[in-house]
Amino acid sequence: MKKLLLMAVIVVGFSLEASAQEISKNALGLRLGDSDGFGTEVNYQRAVGDNNRLEFGLGWRSNKNFDAYKLVGLYQWVWNIDGGFNWYVGVGGGVGQVDFDPDFPGVDDDETFVFAAADIGIEYNFDIPLMLSLDFRPEFGFGDYRDDVDFDIALGIRYQF
Repeated sequence: MKKLLLMAVIVVGFSLEASAQEISKNALGLRLGDSDGFGTEVNYQRAVGDNNRLEFGLGWRSNKNFDAYKLVGLYQWVWNIDGGFNWYVGVGGGVGQVDFDPDFPGVDDDETFVFAAADIGIEYNFDIPLMLSLDFRPEFGFGDYRDDVDFDIALGIRYQF
């Protein structure tokens, strides 16, 4: 418990001392990960201030047992570490749909689900309009089939404009 409290104090202290980085107005790209059957996500980021942005994503997956999609929205805070290197945290949620194959064992029905999400990651903005990111997004599902926590780690590549 003491270690957790100390870590929280360090993170809050660092975030208060970190200088704000002006982020790009828009960024569009892909977020590539694979935690819970959702592999690729088309991703859009929109700045809402000098160091805040909204992120929206559409993820999908199709295989022999199910077809699925999910929509996610996050509000993020971005802090500069050095030059084009930033770190960020965010919160949000989304909705999704899973359509199972009738022959898939153990699941009898399709499902629409909602989830809450958090996000923490690092990114690098190149001198060209390219941004690479690596983030960790725990998602807390609320549904019959998807009623657990999924940990999603993904690599993002985005074009900034």
